[in-house]
Amino acid sequence: MRPTTRSIIEFALASIILALCSTGAWAADAAAGKAVYAAKCRSCHGANGEGNPSMAKALKVELKPLSDTSADVKKVITDGQGKMKPMPSVAGADLDNVVAYVQSMKK
Repeated sequence: MRPTTRSIIEFALASIILALCSTGAWAADAAAGKAVYAAKCRSCHGANGEGNPSMAKALKVELKPLSDTSADVKKVITDGQGKMKPMPSVAGADLDNVVAYVQSMKK
């Protein structure tokens, strides 16, 4: 392949990737995150992220609000915190989507 043709192809691919990123095509999906949250998080954290008092009592823990930052939410899901165990079943796109949903609940 000639250098000019290769440069044109590389530029075209870079342009497509940039366009997809700027339109949010790869952005986390809060709606998809809501479904994952309902299946994997709601029983302990409640429908609105305010915590389930019955579960808190059973685990003998204090109800605390969900973390403020996306990085904190990801860290708690992947590493666990206190009596909450890590959630390896929530990873990749599901993790990003749950984080987006948790952040959307705070708005």
